[in-house]
Amino acid sequence: MTQRPPLPPDLFDELCPSSLLPFRFGDKWAPLVLRCLEDGPRRYSELRVPLGRVTPKALTQSLRGLERNGFVSRTVHADPKLRVEYALTPLGRSTLEPLAAACRWATEHWDELLDAREGGISSIG
Repeated sequence: MTQRPPLPPDLFDELCPSSLLPFRFGDKWAPLVLRCLEDGPRRYSELRVPLGRVTPKALTQSLRGLERNGFVSRTVHADPKLRVEYALTPLGRSTLEPLAAACRWATEHWDELLDAREGGISSIG
């Protein structure tokens, strides 16, 4: 198993632009899961660190949906003890560029998105 640095607990703070995207990559948490797997396979317990505000049930559902749709693979290793790793498939890896573009867009339009969410913009145009 390749050693990767652990995922930082503050990888996604509460002000993460992904929460303001007007469109989704899968379910609510899928973009965050995809980003966590960007640098290689991770165990469920590793994903829980930066995704602490996601309930275990929601994370499991998100992982299952990503696997069902071909974005994530699930590998069970039995040596020397049972462990499961999740990794991006080539299809999942192909979403990283558009996901990064969407995050840049949300960052650039952060104030406008917040104003709209708070009812600060009465009309567009």
